[in-house]
Amino acid sequence: METPLEYLKKRTGDDWLIGEDSRQFTSLAEKLFLQLIQENQPKILLSEPEPIKFIASFIAAVAAGCPVFLCNPNWVKQEWQQVLDLVQPDIILGQEITTNRQQRYSPIPYPQSPIPNSIMIPTGGSSGKIRFAIHTWETLMNSVQGFRKYFQLTQVNSFCVLPLYHVSGLMQFMRSFTSGGKFLIKPFKALEAGEKCNIEASEFFISLVPTQLQRLLQNPELAAWLSHFQTVLLGGAPAWRELLEQARHQNIRLAPTYGMTETASQIATLKPEEFLKGNNSSGQILPHAKVTIRSPNNEILDINNTGIITIQTNSLALGYYPETFPNNHQFQVDDIGFIDKQGDINIIGRNSNKIITGGENVFPSEIEAAIRATGLVADICIIGLPDSHWGEIVTAIYIPSDPEIYTNTLQTAIENKLSKFKRPKQWIPVKTLPRNSQGKINLEQLQKIAITNTPA
Repeated sequence: METPLEYLKKRTGDDWLIGEDSRQFTSLAEKLFLQLIQENQPKILLSEPEPIKFIASFIAAVAAGCPVFLCNPNWVKQEWQQVLDLVQPDIILGQEITTNRQQRYSPIPYPQSPIPNSIMIPTGGSSGKIRFAIHTWETLMNSVQGFRKYFQLTQVNSFCVLPLYHVSGLMQFMRSFTSGGKFLIKPFKALEAGEKCNIEASEFFISLVPTQLQRLLQNPELAAWLSHFQTVLLGGAPAWRELLEQARHQNIRLAPTYGMTETASQIATLKPEEFLKGNNSSGQILPHAKVTIRSPNNEILDINNTGIITIQTNSLALGYYPETFPNNHQFQVDDIGFIDKQGDINIIGRNSNKIITGGENVFPSEIEAAIRATGLVADICIIGLPDSHWGEIVTAIYIPSDPEIYTNTLQTAIENKLSKFKRPKQWIPVKTLPRNSQGKINLEQLQKIAITNTPA
Protein backbone atom coordinates (compact mmCIF):
# COMPACT_ATOMS: atom_id res chain seq x y z
CA MET A 1 0.00 0.00 0.00
CA GLU A 2 1.44 3.37 -1.03
CA THR A 3 2.20 5.99 1.60
CA PRO A 4 0.81 9.55 1.74
CA LEU A 5 4.19 10.88 0.56
CA GLU A 6 4.19 8.59 -2.46
CA TYR A 7 0.73 9.79 -3.44
CA LEU A 8 1.81 13.40 -2.90
CA LYS A 9 4.74 12.92 -5.29
CA LYS A 10 2.39 11.38 -7.87
CA ARG A 11 0.13 14.44 -7.77
CA THR A 12 2.99 16.95 -8.11
CA GLY A 13 2.45 18.95 -11.26
CA ASP A 14 -1.06 17.56 -11.68
CA ASP A 15 -3.75 20.24 -11.74
CA TRP A 16 -6.31 18.15 -9.85
CA LEU A 17 -7.75 20.64 -7.34
CA ILE A 18 -10.47 22.37 -9.35
CA GLY A 19 -10.71 26.08 -8.62
CA GLU A 20 -7.65 25.94 -6.35
CA ASP A 21 -3.87 26.01 -6.77
CA SER A 22 -2.72 22.37 -6.73
CA ARG A 23 0.91 23.50 -6.49
CA GLN A 24 0.10 25.49 -3.35
CA PHE A 25 -1.36 22.35 -1.77
CA THR A 26 1.80 20.35 -2.55
CA SER A 27 4.07 23.13 -1.31
CA LEU A 28 2.14 23.53 1.95
CA ALA A 29 2.14 19.78 2.59
CA GLU A 30 5.85 19.38 1.89
CA LYS A 31 6.82 22.40 4.00
CA LEU A 32 4.79 21.25 7.00
CA PHE A 33 6.02 17.67 6.64
CA LEU A 34 9.64 18.84 6.86
CA GLN A 35 8.79 20.78 10.01
CA LEU A 36 6.97 17.90 11.68
CA ILE A 37 9.61 15.22 11.08
CA GLN A 38 11.97 17.29 13.23
CA GLU A 39 9.62 16.75 16.18
CA ASN A 40 9.06 13.51 18.10
CA GLN A 41 5.72 12.58 16.49
CA PRO A 42 3.71 15.23 18.34
CA LYS A 43 -0.02 14.85 18.95
CA ILE A 44 -1.75 17.28 16.60
CA LEU A 45 -5.14 18.93 16.78
CA LEU A 46 -6.11 19.92 13.23
CA SER A 47 -8.64 22.76 13.37
CA GLU A 48 -7.87 24.48 10.06
CA PRO A 49 -10.98 26.17 8.55
CA GLU A 50 -9.44 26.70 5.08
CA PRO A 51 -9.94 23.51 3.00
CA ILE A 52 -6.61 23.52 1.13
CA LYS A 53 -4.63 24.13 4.31
CA PHE A 54 -6.67 21.45 6.05
CA ILE A 55 -5.93 18.67 3.55
CA ALA A 56 -2.28 19.76 3.20
CA SER A 57 -1.89 19.66 7.00
CA PHE A 58 -3.64 16.29 7.13
CA ILE A 59 -1.33 14.70 4.56
CA ALA A 60 1.78 16.21 6.20
CA ALA A 61 0.81 15.01 9.68
CA VAL A 62 -0.01 11.47 8.54
CA ALA A 63 3.16 11.28 6.43
CA ALA A 64 5.23 12.34 9.44
CA GLY A 65 3.67 9.57 11.56
CA CYS A 66 1.95 12.00 13.92
CA PRO A 67 -1.26 11.12 15.75
CA VAL A 68 -3.68 13.66 14.26
CA PHE A 69 -7.10 14.60 15.61
CA LEU A 70 -9.48 16.11 13.06
CA CYS A 71 -11.54 18.91 14.58
CA ASN A 72 -14.55 21.00 13.70
CA PRO A 73 -13.35 24.63 13.55
CA ASN A 74 -16.84 25.73 14.62
CA TRP A 75 -16.87 23.92 17.95
CA VAL A 76 -17.78 26.24 20.83
CA LYS A 77 -15.71 26.89 23.94
CA GLN A 78 -17.26 24.06 25.97
CA GLU A 79 -16.64 21.54 23.19
CA TRP A 80 -13.05 22.66 22.74
CA GLN A 81 -12.49 22.30 26.49
CA GLN A 82 -13.79 18.73 26.31
CA VAL A 83 -11.45 17.93 23.39
CA LEU A 84 -8.40 19.55 24.96
CA ASP A 85 -8.96 17.71 28.23
CA LEU A 86 -9.18 14.41 26.36
CA VAL A 87 -6.37 14.86 23.84
CA GLN A 88 -3.80 17.10 25.55
CA PRO A 89 -2.20 18.03 22.20
CA ASP A 90 1.37 19.04 21.56
CA ILE A 91 0.54 21.14 18.49
CA ILE A 92 -2.61 22.88 17.28
CA LEU A 93 -2.73 23.51 13.53
CA GLY A 94 -5.24 26.07 12.30
CA GLN A 95 -7.21 28.73 14.06
CA GLU A 96 -6.62 29.72 17.66
CA ILE A 97 -8.86 27.84 20.06
CA THR A 98 -10.84 29.88 22.56
CA THR A 99 -10.92 28.20 25.95
CA ASN A 100 -9.78 28.56 29.53
CA ARG A 101 -6.05 27.86 29.31
CA GLN A 102 -5.76 27.35 33.09
CA GLN A 103 -8.26 24.47 32.88
CA ARG A 104 -7.03 23.15 29.59
CA TYR A 105 -5.96 19.70 30.65
CA SER A 106 -7.41 16.92 32.75
CA PRO A 107 -5.38 15.94 35.83
CA ILE A 108 -5.31 12.34 34.52
CA PRO A 109 -2.86 12.06 31.59
CA TYR A 110 -3.83 9.92 28.61
CA PRO A 111 -1.30 7.96 26.54
CA GLN A 112 -0.09 9.57 23.35
CA SER A 113 -1.98 7.06 21.27
CA PRO A 114 -2.50 3.31 21.50
CA ILE A 115 -2.00 2.97 17.74
CA PRO A 116 1.03 4.23 15.77
CA ASN A 117 0.29 6.66 12.91
CA SER A 118 -3.31 7.03 14.04
CA ILE A 119 -5.96 9.30 12.52
CA MET A 120 -8.67 10.31 14.98
CA ILE A 121 -11.98 11.26 13.35
CA PRO A 122 -14.65 12.94 15.48
CA THR A 123 -18.00 11.28 15.98
CA GLY A 124 -20.62 12.72 18.26
CA GLY A 125 -23.38 10.19 17.72
CA SER A 126 -26.86 11.33 18.71
CA SER A 127 -25.86 12.48 22.22
CA GLY A 128 -23.66 15.32 21.00
CA LYS A 129 -20.72 14.24 23.20
CA ILE A 130 -17.50 14.33 21.16
CA ARG A 131 -15.37 11.24 20.86
CA PHE A 132 -12.76 10.17 18.31
CA ALA A 133 -12.76 6.96 16.28
CA ILE A 134 -9.20 5.70 15.84
CA HIS A 135 -8.35 5.07 12.19
CA THR A 136 -5.11 4.61 10.29
CA TRP A 137 -4.03 5.33 6.72
CA GLU A 138 -4.58 1.62 6.07
CA THR A 139 -8.19 1.50 7.32
CA LEU A 140 -9.08 4.57 5.24
CA MET A 141 -7.38 3.13 2.15
CA ASN A 142 -9.22 -0.18 2.61
CA SER A 143 -12.45 1.81 2.37
CA VAL A 144 -11.21 3.61 -0.75
CA GLN A 145 -10.28 0.33 -2.43
CA GLY A 146 -13.64 -1.26 -1.59
CA PHE A 147 -15.45 1.76 -3.04
CA ARG A 148 -13.43 1.74 -6.27
CA LYS A 149 -13.87 -2.01 -6.72
CA TYR A 150 -17.63 -1.81 -6.14
CA PHE A 151 -18.09 0.95 -8.70
CA GLN A 152 -15.35 -0.46 -10.99
CA LEU A 153 -13.46 2.84 -11.13
CA THR A 154 -9.85 3.70 -11.86
CA GLN A 155 -10.25 7.36 -10.93
CA VAL A 156 -12.80 8.98 -8.63
CA ASN A 157 -13.74 12.60 -9.27
CA SER A 158 -15.48 14.22 -6.29
CA PHE A 159 -17.53 17.39 -5.83
CA CYS A 160 -17.35 17.88 -2.05
CA VAL A 161 -19.83 20.02 -0.10
CA LEU A 162 -19.44 18.16 3.21
CA PRO A 163 -16.92 19.09 5.93
CA LEU A 164 -13.43 17.66 5.54
CA TYR A 165 -13.01 17.02 9.27
CA HIS A 166 -15.96 14.62 9.08
CA VAL A 167 -15.57 11.14 7.59
CA SER A 168 -18.08 12.02 4.84
CA GLY A 169 -15.90 14.82 3.46
CA LEU A 170 -12.53 13.28 4.29
CA MET A 171 -13.26 10.07 2.35
CA GLN A 172 -14.22 12.06 -0.75
CA PHE A 173 -10.79 13.67 -0.62
CA MET A 174 -9.09 10.33 0.00
CA ARG A 175 -10.79 8.69 -3.00
CA SER A 176 -9.83 11.46 -5.40
CA PHE A 177 -6.34 12.13 -4.05
CA THR A 178 -5.24 8.48 -4.11
CA SER A 179 -6.95 7.46 -7.36
CA GLY A 180 -5.61 10.30 -9.53
CA GLY A 181 -9.05 11.93 -9.70
CA LYS A 182 -10.22 15.54 -9.66
CA PHE A 183 -11.39 17.17 -6.44
CA LEU A 184 -13.58 20.21 -6.00
CA ILE A 185 -14.49 21.74 -2.64
CA LYS A 186 -17.51 24.05 -2.38
CA PRO A 187 -19.43 25.18 0.74
CA PHE A 188 -22.99 23.89 0.56
CA LYS A 189 -24.40 27.39 1.10
CA ALA A 190 -22.57 28.56 -2.02
CA LEU A 191 -23.95 25.64 -4.02
CA GLU A 192 -27.46 26.32 -2.74
CA ALA A 193 -27.04 29.95 -3.82
CA GLY A 194 -26.35 28.79 -7.38
CA GLU A 195 -22.52 28.56 -7.53
CA LYS A 196 -22.34 25.25 -9.40
CA CYS A 197 -18.86 25.49 -11.02
CA ASN A 198 -17.99 24.68 -14.60
CA ILE A 199 -17.43 20.92 -14.50
CA GLU A 200 -18.63 17.93 -16.48
CA ALA A 201 -21.03 16.65 -13.82
CA SER A 202 -21.43 13.28 -15.54
CA GLU A 203 -17.82 12.51 -14.56
CA PHE A 204 -18.25 13.35 -10.86
CA PHE A 205 -19.57 11.89 -7.63
CA ILE A 206 -21.26 14.23 -5.16
CA SER A 207 -22.19 13.28 -1.59
CA LEU A 208 -25.18 14.78 0.20
CA VAL A 209 -27.16 14.26 3.38
CA PRO A 210 -30.98 14.06 3.08
CA THR A 211 -31.68 17.62 4.23
CA GLN A 212 -29.23 18.97 1.62
CA LEU A 213 -30.86 16.91 -1.13
CA GLN A 214 -34.27 18.16 -0.06
CA ARG A 215 -33.15 21.79 -0.32
CA LEU A 216 -31.53 21.34 -3.73
CA LEU A 217 -34.63 19.63 -5.11
CA GLN A 218 -36.70 22.66 -4.15
CA ASN A 219 -34.81 24.64 -6.83
CA PRO A 220 -35.74 23.32 -10.32
CA GLU A 221 -32.48 24.59 -11.85
CA LEU A 222 -30.32 22.88 -9.20
CA ALA A 223 -32.41 19.71 -9.39
CA ALA A 224 -31.85 19.56 -13.15
CA TRP A 225 -28.11 20.16 -12.65
CA LEU A 226 -27.96 17.42 -10.01
CA SER A 227 -29.49 14.93 -12.44
CA HIS A 228 -26.36 15.18 -14.63
CA PHE A 229 -24.00 13.74 -11.98
CA GLN A 230 -22.47 10.31 -12.46
CA THR A 231 -23.66 9.39 -8.95
CA VAL A 232 -25.25 11.27 -6.04
CA LEU A 233 -24.25 9.44 -2.85
CA LEU A 234 -26.78 9.89 -0.05
CA GLY A 235 -25.99 9.13 3.59
CA GLY A 236 -25.40 10.55 7.04
CA ALA A 237 -29.00 10.14 8.17
CA PRO A 238 -32.09 8.12 7.15
CA ALA A 239 -33.82 9.36 3.97
CA TRP A 240 -37.61 9.42 3.87
CA ARG A 241 -39.54 7.70 1.10
CA GLU A 242 -41.09 10.92 -0.23
CA LEU A 243 -37.60 12.38 -0.76
CA LEU A 244 -36.46 9.25 -2.60
CA GLU A 245 -39.52 9.36 -4.85
CA GLN A 246 -38.92 13.03 -5.60
CA ALA A 247 -35.29 12.32 -6.56
CA ARG A 248 -36.40 9.41 -8.73
CA HIS A 249 -38.99 11.62 -10.44
CA GLN A 250 -36.19 14.10 -11.23
CA ASN A 251 -34.14 11.22 -12.72
CA ILE A 252 -31.32 11.78 -10.25
CA ARG A 253 -28.77 8.96 -10.15
CA LEU A 254 -29.06 8.55 -6.40
CA ALA A 255 -27.04 5.99 -4.45
CA PRO A 256 -28.36 5.63 -0.88
CA THR A 257 -25.57 4.40 1.39
CA TYR A 258 -25.11 2.80 4.79
CA GLY A 259 -22.01 3.40 6.84
CA MET A 260 -20.56 5.37 9.72
CA THR A 261 -17.42 7.04 11.03
CA GLU A 262 -16.34 3.76 12.60
CA THR A 263 -16.32 1.99 9.19
CA ALA A 264 -14.60 4.87 7.33
CA SER A 265 -17.79 5.79 5.47
CA GLN A 266 -20.06 3.39 3.59
CA ILE A 267 -20.01 -0.38 3.73
CA ALA A 268 -23.19 -0.73 1.65
CA THR A 269 -24.43 1.27 -1.34
CA LEU A 270 -27.34 1.01 -3.74
CA LYS A 271 -26.20 1.52 -7.32
CA PRO A 272 -28.02 4.34 -9.18
CA GLU A 273 -29.42 1.97 -11.80
CA GLU A 274 -31.19 -0.02 -9.10
CA PHE A 275 -32.45 3.12 -7.40
CA LEU A 276 -34.02 4.40 -10.61
CA LYS A 277 -35.82 1.04 -10.98
CA GLY A 278 -37.60 1.68 -7.67
CA ASN A 279 -35.32 0.03 -5.10
CA ASN A 280 -35.32 1.95 -1.79
CA SER A 281 -32.83 -0.19 0.14
CA SER A 282 -29.25 0.72 1.08
CA GLY A 283 -27.98 -1.72 -1.55
CA GLN A 284 -25.29 -4.38 -1.65
CA ILE A 285 -22.43 -4.82 0.80
CA LEU A 286 -19.14 -3.43 -0.56
CA PRO A 287 -16.28 -5.87 -1.28
CA HIS A 288 -14.23 -4.89 1.77
CA ALA A 289 -17.04 -5.67 4.24
CA LYS A 290 -19.30 -8.44 5.47
CA VAL A 291 -22.62 -7.91 7.26
CA THR A 292 -24.62 -10.41 9.30
CA ILE A 293 -27.99 -9.93 10.98
CA ARG A 294 -28.10 -11.35 14.48
CA SER A 295 -30.63 -12.03 17.20
CA PRO A 296 -30.23 -10.60 20.74
CA ASN A 297 -28.62 -13.97 21.54
CA ASN A 298 -26.04 -13.38 18.77
CA GLU A 299 -27.50 -16.06 16.47
CA ILE A 300 -27.14 -15.33 12.75
CA LEU A 301 -30.57 -14.81 11.19
CA ASP A 302 -31.74 -15.84 7.72
CA ILE A 303 -32.77 -13.45 4.93
CA ASN A 304 -35.73 -11.15 5.52
CA ASN A 305 -35.43 -11.57 9.31
CA THR A 306 -34.95 -8.34 11.21
CA GLY A 307 -32.20 -8.17 13.80
CA ILE A 308 -29.06 -6.41 14.99
CA ILE A 309 -26.53 -5.44 12.32
CA THR A 310 -23.00 -6.79 12.83
CA ILE A 311 -20.16 -5.64 10.58
CA GLN A 312 -16.82 -7.19 9.72
CA THR A 313 -14.53 -5.01 7.63
CA ASN A 314 -10.87 -4.11 7.22
CA SER A 315 -11.90 -0.43 7.21
CA LEU A 316 -13.14 -0.64 10.81
CA ALA A 317 -11.81 1.83 13.35
CA LEU A 318 -9.51 0.34 15.96
CA GLY A 319 -11.36 1.89 18.90
CA TYR A 320 -12.40 5.17 20.48
CA TYR A 321 -9.50 7.26 21.72
CA PRO A 322 -7.75 6.33 23.93
CA GLU A 323 -9.16 2.78 24.12
CA THR A 324 -9.03 0.06 21.45
CA PHE A 325 -11.76 -2.43 20.56
CA PRO A 326 -11.23 -6.00 21.83
CA ASN A 327 -11.89 -7.36 18.32
CA ASN A 328 -10.75 -4.97 15.64
CA HIS A 329 -12.57 -6.59 12.71
CA GLN A 330 -16.11 -7.11 14.05
CA PHE A 331 -18.47 -4.38 15.16
CA GLN A 332 -22.04 -4.74 16.41
CA VAL A 333 -23.88 -1.51 15.78
CA ASP A 334 -27.02 -0.03 17.27
CA ASP A 335 -28.95 -0.35 14.01
CA ILE A 336 -31.76 -2.80 13.29
CA GLY A 337 -32.30 -4.14 9.78
CA PHE A 338 -32.51 -7.13 7.47
CA ILE A 339 -30.95 -8.46 4.28
CA ASP A 340 -33.42 -9.33 1.54
CA LYS A 341 -33.22 -12.15 -1.02
CA GLN A 342 -31.36 -9.86 -3.47
CA GLY A 343 -28.64 -9.35 -0.85
CA ASP A 344 -29.60 -5.71 -0.25
CA ILE A 345 -29.46 -4.34 3.28
CA ASN A 346 -32.57 -2.60 4.60
CA ILE A 347 -32.29 -0.35 7.66
CA ILE A 348 -35.29 -0.22 10.03
CA GLY A 349 -33.93 2.15 12.65
CA ARG A 350 -31.77 2.45 15.72
CA ASN A 351 -32.34 0.00 18.53
CA SER A 352 -31.60 2.68 21.15
CA ASN A 353 -34.15 5.02 19.53
CA LYS A 354 -36.87 2.37 19.68
CA ILE A 355 -39.91 3.53 21.62
CA ILE A 356 -41.81 1.01 23.73
CA THR A 357 -45.33 2.35 24.25
CA GLY A 358 -48.02 0.20 25.87
CA GLY A 359 -45.82 -2.86 25.26
CA GLU A 360 -45.56 -2.17 21.50
CA ASN A 361 -42.27 -1.49 19.70
CA VAL A 362 -42.23 1.67 17.59
CA PHE A 363 -39.38 2.86 15.33
CA PRO A 364 -39.26 6.65 14.83
CA SER A 365 -38.16 6.45 11.17
CA GLU A 366 -41.45 4.82 10.13
CA ILE A 367 -43.54 7.52 11.81
CA GLU A 368 -41.35 10.34 10.50
CA ALA A 369 -41.68 8.99 6.95
CA ALA A 370 -45.47 8.82 7.20
CA ILE A 371 -45.76 12.37 8.51
CA ARG A 372 -43.30 13.76 5.95
CA ALA A 373 -45.36 12.15 3.19
CA THR A 374 -48.31 14.40 4.10
CA GLY A 375 -46.34 17.44 2.94
CA LEU A 376 -47.51 19.28 6.07
CA VAL A 377 -44.11 19.47 7.79
CA ALA A 378 -40.78 20.94 6.69
CA ASP A 379 -38.88 18.74 9.16
CA ILE A 380 -39.74 16.32 11.94
CA CYS A 381 -38.22 14.09 14.60
CA ILE A 382 -40.00 11.45 16.68
CA ILE A 383 -38.87 10.61 20.21
CA GLY A 384 -40.30 8.79 23.23
CA LEU A 385 -40.98 10.63 26.47
CA PRO A 386 -41.51 8.88 29.84
CA ASP A 387 -45.14 8.31 30.77
CA SER A 388 -46.59 6.66 33.89
CA HIS A 389 -49.40 4.92 31.97
CA TRP A 390 -47.84 3.98 28.59
CA GLY A 391 -44.20 3.65 29.65
CA GLU A 392 -43.30 6.04 26.84
CA ILE A 393 -45.44 8.24 24.66
CA VAL A 394 -44.69 8.87 21.01
CA THR A 395 -43.84 12.55 20.66
CA ALA A 396 -43.52 14.51 17.41
CA ILE A 397 -41.33 17.60 17.34
CA TYR A 398 -41.83 19.25 13.99
CA ILE A 399 -41.52 22.34 11.82
CA PRO A 400 -44.87 22.99 10.10
CA SER A 401 -44.59 23.72 6.39
CA ASP A 402 -47.12 26.52 6.92
CA PRO A 403 -47.86 28.52 10.10
CA GLU A 404 -51.58 27.76 9.66
CA ILE A 405 -51.06 23.99 10.04
CA TYR A 406 -52.27 22.77 13.41
CA THR A 407 -52.09 19.51 15.33
CA ASN A 408 -55.58 18.31 14.41
CA THR A 409 -54.70 18.67 10.70
CA LEU A 410 -51.66 16.42 11.15
CA GLN A 411 -53.58 13.91 13.24
CA THR A 412 -56.27 13.59 10.57
CA ALA A 413 -53.67 13.27 7.78
CA ILE A 414 -52.04 10.15 9.30
CA GLU A 415 -55.14 8.30 10.53
CA ASN A 416 -55.02 5.85 7.62
CA LYS A 417 -51.22 5.71 7.44
CA LEU A 418 -50.24 4.48 10.92
CA SER A 419 -51.65 2.11 13.51
CA LYS A 420 -53.15 3.91 16.48
CA PHE A 421 -50.33 3.00 18.88
CA LYS A 422 -47.78 4.48 16.44
CA ARG A 423 -49.49 7.86 16.12
CA PRO A 424 -47.94 10.64 18.22
CA LYS A 425 -49.82 11.44 21.41
CA GLN A 426 -47.95 14.71 21.76
CA TRP A 427 -47.14 17.25 19.04
CA ILE A 428 -44.64 20.07 19.56
CA PRO A 429 -44.24 22.68 16.79
CA VAL A 430 -40.83 24.44 16.66
CA LYS A 431 -39.03 26.86 14.34
CA THR A 432 -35.82 24.81 14.05
CA LEU A 433 -34.55 21.33 14.89
CA PRO A 434 -31.03 20.80 16.33
CA ARG A 435 -29.34 19.11 13.35
CA ASN A 436 -25.61 19.20 12.61
CA SER A 437 -24.02 19.74 9.18
CA GLN A 438 -24.47 16.03 8.38
CA GLY A 439 -28.20 16.24 9.05
CA LYS A 440 -28.00 14.21 12.28
CA ILE A 441 -30.24 15.25 15.13
CA ASN A 442 -28.85 16.04 18.57
CA LEU A 443 -31.15 13.95 20.75
CA GLU A 444 -29.92 15.51 23.98
CA GLN A 445 -30.96 18.98 22.80
CA LEU A 446 -34.20 17.58 21.38
CA GLN A 447 -35.11 16.03 24.73
CA LYS A 448 -34.62 19.43 26.38
CA ILE A 449 -36.89 21.07 23.79
CA ALA A 450 -39.56 18.41 24.37
CA ILE A 451 -39.41 18.65 28.17
CA THR A 452 -39.53 22.46 28.05
CA ASN A 453 -42.65 22.34 25.86
CA THR A 454 -44.43 19.53 27.69
CA PRO A 455 -47.39 20.64 29.82
CA ALA A 456 -46.84 20.09 33.55
